[in-house]
Amino acid sequence: MPEKEEIRMRTQETAKKLFGKGIKVDPPYLTWKAFDKELANDFSMFITGNLYSRKVLTLAERQMVACAMLGALRARDELKLHVNAALNVGCDPRKLTEVFFQLATYAGMPAVNEALNVYREVLKERGEWPIPS
Repeated sequence: MPEKEEIRMRTQETAKKLFGKGIKVDPPYLTWKAFDKELANDFSMFITGNLYSRKVLTLAERQMVACAMLGALRARDELKLHVNAALNVGCDPRKLTEVFFQLATYAGMPAVNEALNVYREVLKERGEWPIPS
């Protein structure tokens, strides 16, 4: 199988695991595609087909890292997408909560509060709020 086709398949498989269930959020890919379809495909294959499909970290670990960074950046829309993806690939909801509390040290309490609000929105939309103790 040609390398580009293999990457395309990995991209589709990984995207399905991450974004195939849970809440419905338009992925950034749709915005990219509206401006430049070819570049959008290249970005998607690099991010999802190459980076996210690597085996050094599990998808759940990658999603916790992504959620921490997006929470620190206060990137609400992307955080919503990745919180949903984190839950889709089996992130423990209590661990994800802990990730958001960890933001206090590096990004401050406003980032913690915003991340927790986004997280709660996603959990409510998924019918998974409140988190069991």
